[in-house]
Amino acid sequence: MGSAPYLGGGFGHFYSYAPDKFEYAIDRFTMEVKRQLDVLNQNLSTRRYLCGDEYNISDIANYAWYGALVLHNVYNAAEFLDVQSYTHVVRWASEIEQRPAVSRGRRVNRSWGPEPERVAERHSAADFA
Repeated sequence: MGSAPYLGGGFGHFYSYAPDKFEYAIDRFTMEVKRQLDVLNQNLSTRRYLCGDEYNISDIANYAWYGALVLHNVYNAAEFLDVQSYTHVVRWASEIEQRPAVSRGRRVNRSWGPEPERVAERHSAADFA
């Protein structure tokens, strides 16, 4: 859970944002991200959520990065990472994304995309009406 932001951010930096493309750094972060996706996929093959049948903080924390990665082509890397092959992760992320609080949370501070999917600044619950 704690390594997802470091590995995901490192992957995104070297794969997408770094001005110089260093093959070693891209390969290193790619293999670690794929390793974590594989661990998640194996875990989720026998569980609904990461820790069993109950949705909890581990799902929230991991969905924030891995859910976006497998469902929304973060860094334009879905094909490169072959995210669709992690079928249990895709199922898990899709289910979590259907939760009303997650749907609302994905809109907070979003200033791009279709108007109904944006809430540039959240000040009250009425902003989501």
